[in-house]
Amino acid sequence: MKRLALPIAVGLVLAGIVHLVSVLIMPNFAERDAYSRLSVIGSTNTVAQMDDPTPFGAVLPATDPAFVTAICLYDLGEGPLRLRVPTSGDYTSVSFYTKRGLAFYAINDRSAGRRVIELDLMNAKQKAALPDDEEVTAADRLIVVAPENEGIVLMRALSRERGARDEVKRRMDAATCGAAS
Repeated sequence: MKRLALPIAVGLVLAGIVHLVSVLIMPNFAERDAYSRLSVIGSTNTVAQMDDPTPFGAVLPATDPAFVTAICLYDLGEGPLRLRVPTSGDYTSVSFYTKRGLAFYAINDRSAGRRVIELDLMNAKQKAALPDDEEVTAADRLIVVAPENEGIVLMRALSRERGARDEVKRRMDAATCGAAS
């Protein structure tokens, strides 16, 4: 019995390592990730509203039907982007994800303190190329640095009442995601 204990323990440890590595590597091989699902809805560097979730499914899993959701698939290869999202009366949030779905920044209307969430999205090289001029780096200009050139911006606005949903959708239609001037 003592002779079998060491090989069994080694086998269990090796099996655990293989399992852990396979679980961590699996998302890199997924064909229907969030980016590919959302690329059907809208084109790059433009805002597109997602359809409301139904009992039969949604584009993204666990989508809250109380929120109006819009997306912008960004590509910073051509230059930085300027994002403008009008806030709703209840709650508005903007979240940034890499192409593989890793969240790297989020802001909401409360922390922005404005009626429009406005920010510039750029990569590290584009940020380094900004002039050191005081006017360009003013405190009221929010700059978000993306770790990758491609990713997803998810914009969500709460509609507490069904009657206000159309107004929230109109506000979300006014959101823009385009080249920074």
